[in-house]
Amino acid sequence: MDPMQKNPSQEESSNFIQTFIEQDIAENGRFAGQRVHTRFPPEPNGYLHIGHAKAICVDFGMAEKFNGLCNLRMDDTNPTKEDTEYVDAIKEDIAWLGFSWDDRFYYASDYFPKMYELAVGLIRKGLAYVCELTPEQMRENRGDLTHPAKSPYRDRPVEESLDLFARMKAGEFPDGAMTLRAKIDLNSGNFNMRDPVIYRINHMAHHRTGTTWCIYPMYDFAHPIEDALEGVTHSLCTLEFEDHRPLYDWVIAHVDLPAKPRQIEFARLGINNTVMSKRKLRRLVEEGFVKGWDDPRMPTLCGLRRRGFTPASIRNFCERIGVSKVNSTVEYGFLEHCLREDLNANARRTMAVLHPLKLVLTNYPEGQHETFAVENNPERPEDGMRQVTFSRELWIEREDFLEEPVKGYRRLFPGNEVRLKTAYIVRCTGCEKDENGVVTTVYATYDPETRGGDTPDGRKVRGTIHWVDASSCVDAEVRLYDSLFTVAEPDQEEDFLSVLNPNSLEVLQGCKVEPDLCTMQKPASFQFMRQGYFCFDLDSTPEHLVFNRSVSLKDSFNTKKKG
Repeated sequence: MDPMQKNPSQEESSNFIQTFIEQDIAENGRFAGQRVHTRFPPEPNGYLHIGHAKAICVDFGMAEKFNGLCNLRMDDTNPTKEDTEYVDAIKEDIAWLGFSWDDRFYYASDYFPKMYELAVGLIRKGLAYVCELTPEQMRENRGDLTHPAKSPYRDRPVEESLDLFARMKAGEFPDGAMTLRAKIDLNSGNFNMRDPVIYRINHMAHHRTGTTWCIYPMYDFAHPIEDALEGVTHSLCTLEFEDHRPLYDWVIAHVDLPAKPRQIEFARLGINNTVMSKRKLRRLVEEGFVKGWDDPRMPTLCGLRRRGFTPASIRNFCERIGVSKVNSTVEYGFLEHCLREDLNANARRTMAVLHPLKLVLTNYPEGQHETFAVENNPERPEDGMRQVTFSRELWIEREDFLEEPVKGYRRLFPGNEVRLKTAYIVRCTGCEKDENGVVTTVYATYDPETRGGDTPDGRKVRGTIHWVDASSCVDAEVRLYDSLFTVAEPDQEEDFLSVLNPNSLEVLQGCKVEPDLCTMQKPASFQFMRQGYFCFDLDSTPEHLVFNRSVSLKDSFNTKKKG
């Protein structure tokens, strides 16, 4: 199905969250008279990826749509893998996408004292107890669909649980020795409700609270409390939390909180030819299969940014794929299509030769130079013109010359004419080769009556090629990227590393580009004529230009769709 074309039923499905919110804030609705308030709660244990971008656009986007508020909250309830490096990266990515949280930035750890107080309240109500089953024993006693779970500690006296929980907090017990469990229903068909653990012991230092705490709340207990304390009305999350919603609602109903948020789930984003598990992305980074979290082959937002993706392209992509209740996989080609649309409208045009071959115009006066005015972007006349120099010796693409042309070939070959983009019509007269038979120089004559590419006599010239002036161009390194994996669904493989693409990166040295690129500021995107869309890499300097190919000119998504 083409994500850009929705039938009425799809359109309704893609807006089901909006429909729920409209009903909730209407007269007599659950949140009548209240301002819509959402939140985005990432765990600071890795970098955000394109899947998170969809959640960001849903959470912040719904708040924008209803003139509401959206909080940014770091879900730092697990000290094991959290780091301030990830906190800073998350904030940078969200701001880059164009969303703002103003002064509504929180940490789950801000609420640790309150969460402990509320957990104590549950014990006092007889709704929580300290359990001494080990994790292995808890799994053994989990039961099945025909047998309830078991815990010999379920009927532990309230005062005993209060004492043990206080001693857990004081650090008297080792990791795994005890947990605090909610007392709900050991026979529930939803295993999340079979007296779930709501606190565990972990003596690892926390990145914000240090060693103040050695017990930490589980996400399912902490999340609804955080939402309620912040006045969130709609807790929007991905579909894997649907089975956890009864526990979310149970916590809201049984602890003393100032608000009662509503949880709504939507399908997470899947894209082919990549992985988006933080664990797998971490392996790619830590085992050196990529050059970091911001490697342009990674689906991370910092990787996509480095590759040249724009905030507008990603937000447009997220908007057009819609929001649904059914998990699905979107083609990476559609993400590229959205980028191509944005860059076609906004990227400056320039000429670059990636595989250079010398072209000598034998009848062009030696030592003479001239300039041509070239438009920077035909889609944006306001971007003006630039001057490019022209002389006797030029660089052209190696593929733009064939000594023995194949059928239908319209570029340079002996006796054929082509148009040099914006300059002159030239006729190929021959070539020179090295001792290995490799063409090193192509020779041609130019027609001085065809300046600007015009043909005053009306003759037809079918081929047009780009070029750069050998006397003024500068060298550049160009990095060409392909899919990181050789199969569409690497997650389905027994070992996802076994299907890594060994040709996912090709580095070209000695490419030739227009000299004014040395003066351009990062970040900037360009269309290299006939080549694709490129951007400066972070490694680029005026003395050593480095470009990443963001996306090719060819739109494989539309080609496949039309085919």
